[in-house]
Amino acid sequence: MRVAPVALATLGRPDAAVEWTLGQRRITHHHPLSDAASLTLVRMVQALISGQGVRSARSVAETLIAAQPAFAFAPRRGLSTAFIVDTMRTVLHGFFGATSFSDCLVETVNQGGDADTTGALAGMLAGAAYGPAAIPREWLARLDKPVVAEIRRQVPQLLALAPATSP
Repeated sequence: MRVAPVALATLGRPDAAVEWTLGQRRITHHHPLSDAASLTLVRMVQALISGQGVRSARSVAETLIAAQPAFAFAPRRGLSTAFIVDTMRTVLHGFFGATSFSDCLVETVNQGGDADTTGALAGMLAGAAYGPAAIPREWLARLDKPVVAEIRRQVPQLLALAPATSP
């Protein structure tokens, strides 16, 4: 759930992306499956915000599945648990089956189980794919205003750490 800032800050720097992702991740989740999932999410977000599109993100996901077949997500209809494999399968199923930001989030969260985690991950991917304008206005209106202001302040700073990009 915490890899979006890493994806932004290390855009265009794959070695830093690996180092930073694993560094922040292993504070709470030190397991090879969690490492693989987090690195996949960072690479997917970076592909999406770099304009490479959903096909490129799917290729990244397929690389994960080739190395770790347990992450295969199609077809996927099942309760998401706190286990990273279940979480990722639910998120990937929801993301790749959606045609909009809201469809992705609603489909993913409605699978139940660890819905806050799956929603955060699906939202990260859908946001990178569809952009901020795709987030329903009524959803944005309900967000905590100081948190929104802090996010808007931090995103350009994170992108500034990735010299290969422009915010």
